[in-house]
Amino acid sequence: MIKNLMIALLLVSSVNCFAQSKNLQYDAQLAQKLGADEYGMKTYVMAFLKAGPNRPKDSTARVELQKAHLKNITRLVAEGKLIVAGPFMDDQPIRGIFIFNVSTIEEAKELTETDPAIKAGSLVMELHPWYGSAALVETADIHKKIEKKSVAD
Repeated sequence: MIKNLMIALLLVSSVNCFAQSKNLQYDAQLAQKLGADEYGMKTYVMAFLKAGPNRPKDSTARVELQKAHLKNITRLVAEGKLIVAGPFMDDQPIRGIFIFNVSTIEEAKELTETDPAIKAGSLVMELHPWYGSAALVETADIHKKIEKKSVAD
């Protein structure tokens, strides 16, 4: 009798320990909204922006092209298609990154072709499928709350 009780307690405690390994903070509605899989991840397309063959020599033309590039970034973010963008801070051929909120290279390629810097040949993009946290989708909304001044102004 005592032996059976001990076995039952052992089984109950081991099942209880297993149940506690699940994420108690899991939010199924948020996961669905963000397009998360069971690991909280999703597929994106990452772009490496590289220096292109037609870099403007004239400083005024360079500034105007950069403004147009930033305006396009702002538009893509507002549409929910671009969730992370930024330059690298060293002077290397890879100038920056984009993370597109799309799942195929073809979709990302269409979006890159809207960029004035790509059209002008000042930048070229190297596109790669990438698997990352679905929480990145929330980056733009969070950024609005901490951005004191817009880079697109």
